[in-house]
Amino acid sequence: MSVPPLRRALCLAYGAGSIGAGIFSTIPGLLLLFYLTDTLAVPAGLAGLAILIPKLWDIVTDPIVGAWSDRTRSRWGRRRPFLLAGALLLPPCFMALFMAPVGDPVVSFFWVLLAFCAAAGAFTLFQVPYATMPAEMTADYHERTTLVAYRMAFVTVGVLAGGALAPELIEMGGGGAAGYAQMAIVLALITMVAMLTAFFGTRGAVQTEAVASSLGLRAQLGVALAYLPFRRLLTAYALQCVALGTVLAAVPYFVRYTLQAGSGGLTLLFVCLVAPAIVTMPVWTAVSRRHGKRVAYIAAAVIFAVMAASLMLAGPGPLWRVGVQVGLLGIGFAGLQVFPFAMLPELIDADAHATGLRREGVFTALWFVGEKGGFAAGAWLVSGILAATGFIERRAGELVVQPEAALLGVHLATALAPALLAAISVPLLLRHREPDRKLPTLS
Repeated sequence: MSVPPLRRALCLAYGAGSIGAGIFSTIPGLLLLFYLTDTLAVPAGLAGLAILIPKLWDIVTDPIVGAWSDRTRSRWGRRRPFLLAGALLLPPCFMALFMAPVGDPVVSFFWVLLAFCAAAGAFTLFQVPYATMPAEMTADYHERTTLVAYRMAFVTVGVLAGGALAPELIEMGGGGAAGYAQMAIVLALITMVAMLTAFFGTRGAVQTEAVASSLGLRAQLGVALAYLPFRRLLTAYALQCVALGTVLAAVPYFVRYTLQAGSGGLTLLFVCLVAPAIVTMPVWTAVSRRHGKRVAYIAAAVIFAVMAASLMLAGPGPLWRVGVQVGLLGIGFAGLQVFPFAMLPELIDADAHATGLRREGVFTALWFVGEKGGFAAGAWLVSGILAATGFIERRAGELVVQPEAALLGVHLATALAPALLAAISVPLLLRHREPDRKLPTLS
């Protein structure tokens, strides 16, 4: 399929949607477990279920939305109607997520559980079709990396806005339940604007038409999972998402209980994690052009694993030292965000060449099952480590003294667990082989 070169304005408009995606992907992973245990007094083991169950719900909804968008025919194309629906439905659900009633921890738990299920469903409507669009917008190998780099740069902005701004908004709102509510309102509005920008700004993007398939959804999912290169890449990426999920969920505990710092420390570390990603994104793109995506991806995973393990040496003291470690971790984090999504369209094209079908939505939906399931498993792993080591939950304003075992658990969850998970993904990437770049793409 011959397509014109991508315009920068189109790349910027498309990428802007990832600001909202970055915010919503970050905030629950970073703050929801901490909000449940340290504001609503929900026990750590139960709090982990409030994060895990909605992600299991995603396992059902992601493939449905992906296949639905594959079959859709409209004057807006296959994907863009879903972008609009997600942009309008997600913000109110996001607000409700951090407006749980305070008092009975069980009531708080069920409020958060239901609100998170609703928000996750709304986010799926936007995210799955949105992420399939690069496979349609250009068939050029390097242009796809560039387009994904734009997207990931904006994801980084969203992650930074969420992770760095959220603690300050909570503090400005007086902390506790009121502070979380103020944070949710502000970030939900930013999310809506970003997602609507992607919807309106991509109306001139190249889109492919739906191709009828005689296979049902279950059969299509089976065919996708039977494709070994896709399954191998998906498994590696899912393991890395578990690693990233543990870091995000554990960092607020790490800052408070290991580094003994306040909300300013959380903001600083988040800036140190994400800011290098913005700077190094062009570097990773250049490495990919010179050595290939697979080699660059492996390098990013190794850097992430080594620097995560180095956090075992962190403790109370000057925050700049830990900031340097987290900054180097952020270099690996950037690569883990770019290359999986840059490699996925090549696998989709190889499937289209072999079958004659365009199943971007099915492949992308399975991809997000791995991503969301990984992040949820990471948060659940942290909650399990905290529960097993005797972590004591509290309501906002209460003072508790954590046992030594719980303090060790926080440290292990932040450093050793993500390092091991990222390291396990490397052999899978070493065995991965990229499809032939010269395969023709199908319209």
